[in-house]
Amino acid sequence: MSVKHTIIACLITFSSFSQSKLNTFLTPSDTLNKPRRNAVIISEASLATLTLVGLNQLWYADYPKSKFHTFNDNSEWLQMDKLGHVFSAYQFGRLGANALQWSGVSKKNQLIYGSTIGVAFLTVVEVFDGFSEEWGFSWGDMAANVTGAGLYVGQELLWKEQRVTIKYSFHRTDYAQQNPDKLGNGLSEEFLKDYNGQTYWLSFNLHSFFKDSKIPIWLNVAFGYGADGMVSGTNPADGEISYYQNPYRQYYFSLDIDLTRIKTNSHVLRTVFDVFNMIKVPFPALEFNDKNGIKFHGIYF
Repeated sequence: MSVKHTIIACLITFSSFSQSKLNTFLTPSDTLNKPRRNAVIISEASLATLTLVGLNQLWYADYPKSKFHTFNDNSEWLQMDKLGHVFSAYQFGRLGANALQWSGVSKKNQLIYGSTIGVAFLTVVEVFDGFSEEWGFSWGDMAANVTGAGLYVGQELLWKEQRVTIKYSFHRTDYAQQNPDKLGNGLSEEFLKDYNGQTYWLSFNLHSFFKDSKIPIWLNVAFGYGADGMVSGTNPADGEISYYQNPYRQYYFSLDIDLTRIKTNSHVLRTVFDVFNMIKVPFPALEFNDKNGIKFHGIYF
């Protein structure tokens, strides 16, 4: 065997060994594993703290402070921002509960401590808003946060599985260029701030509702909500420069895949599928709106 073939064989052997160790590491514990549990708690607390400190310095520090106050923004952005809160609370809670499951924590404690991590984190962000003159504490945002966590917990209590998941998809639009301060400057910002390009989906797993059918276990149908024509949150007052462009709501119907239901013995792949299951898989879609009627998308992001 040549030196090249020897090196390749060694690399393959090392890679297989590393993947085997990683697969073992990612395998959920059947009983409480205290080192894993402590690692999850410390990691989540540290990450949340660093994120909040960074958010305070990079975002809120540029705006004047004020006394704590509330702000009613329920009519803004055609409620797309509220769906963003529902999505975030649901996904934070789902991932938090799954992390505790990996460490062998009981189902009860997964729901109590894991699924509520999103609400806790987002509540602190709302408090920051409450002390900022630019924004304010939003009860509408808080209601959306609780709704997202409640959707996860409710399904676990009712069905012991997630039959309906909240997903996200995004495509770039031209609106961000018209108001980059609000809608983002560049893809990384637009992904989070341009509500015109965002769609939030309720993705229903068909097999979980029709268990005796021959429907593939991973096949979902998805109902989406989006909006278009928004360059600012609300219509400006008389005399102000108007960026508003007659926004309208969009409703979608499409197929989807529940990645967590794809059968595999690899816990590495299961972990990857679990993380990426928050993203709606691109498929053809039907769009319904009161501006253009019905529109077909050959592939929709």
